[in-house]
Amino acid sequence: MKLMIVHIKVLPEMIDEFAAASLENSGHSREEPGVTRFELLQDETDPCRFVLIEGYRDDSAMAAHKLTAHYLKWKELAEPMMAEPRTRTVYLVR
Repeated sequence: MKLMIVHIKVLPEMIDEFAAASLENSGHSREEPGVTRFELLQDETDPCRFVLIEGYRDDSAMAAHKLTAHYLKWKELAEPMMAEPRTRTVYLVR
């Protein structure tokens, strides 16, 4: 299994819109057969900072997620709301 941690800083005026788009994406993502978890976290002290925790069974599940209509929609909506490029780290689950 693989776990991806994505850090995102959102423009202050876009917090609610970003959260709504991300929650829609995460709901659909959890229905994908290769996804084991998909969580959206918001920093309690800095509401512009979000973290996505994405669990995948394998590399092919991670790649398949990036081809889904809901991910592509989220990417199109969310990227202009970001204050800076998002960062990702992928971990092996032991």
